Amino acid sequence: MSELEKPKMMNYKRHLLVCVGPRCSEEGESQALFDSLGDKFKEAGIDGGESRVKRTRTTCFATCKSGPILCVQPDGIWYYNVTPANLDRIIAEHLVGGQPVEELIYHRA
Repeated sequence: MSELEKPKMMNYKRHLLVCVGPRCSEEGESQALFDSLGDKFKEAGIDGGESRVKRTRTTCFATCKSGPILCVQPDGIWYYNVTPANLDRIIAEHLVGGQPVEELIYHRA
């Protein structure tokens, strides 16, 4: 039996999980939001180094109301109604500035 190669991963400060499931946003808004993250992270300077934010698509958080929905780990912060403007605030205030956007939070772990 051959030995599996251990995967490698770059270090990151936070992990942003975005639900792109069909019940979270029926018109594909969540996928469009996810697709915009690469450029937005580069602009904010959180695409590398010590402040790097890793991003991952998920298919269901089982909280299918008022999407798009995203979760910031390890902070345990869950956001709803993540419009493009709200995403810009989350990036600037939370991911860069370290202060969660209180009025967009629907759950804390």
